[in-house]
Amino acid sequence: MTQDDLAAQVTELMDREKIRDCIFRYCRGIDRADEATLRSAYWPEAHDSHGTYSGPIEGFYEWVKSIWATGPRNIHAVSNVLIEFRDDTHAAVESYFNALQRGTGPDGMTRQVLLSGRYCDYFEKRVDEWRVLDRTVVFDWIEPQTPPEGSEEERFGTRLPVGGTVDDDPVYRIGLA
Repeated sequence: MTQDDLAAQVTELMDREKIRDCIFRYCRGIDRADEATLRSAYWPEAHDSHGTYSGPIEGFYEWVKSIWATGPRNIHAVSNVLIEFRDDTHAAVESYFNALQRGTGPDGMTRQVLLSGRYCDYFEKRVDEWRVLDRTVVFDWIEPQTPPEGSEEERFGTRLPVGGTVDDDPVYRIGLA
């Protein structure tokens, strides 16, 4: 193996890790209502097809902020990340997700749902950074659930701290960007 071959392999490994990190940042941003982190996962001219929303990324952010305003509880977990490079600056990426979501709808009713599916992403690398340029969310499983009764304080009891948003979640106190 030549030095050039080794350098190319290291670059590919680093690129794969940067793509995975971007996907994880998306999950943190969406779950912690952290707009800056969410924005760091997409290029400014990106497009997102996300269930009921499909359009430019700025519209997606506005849609998400309207949901965050209702005080939802979300948790996203990602697995099975398959990355296929198209060239040095583009990659097709499929990532499986499981999401637990609970929130108040426009009718004032609290709903809870388990969602599973895939993010079908087209990534682009600019300078040394990978971000989503186009995302289509594919839903493979949707299971409405009965929301638990009682307040979060009653349900969580002594299991503290409880996850929160960007302003009060413990991950931000440890300085993890």
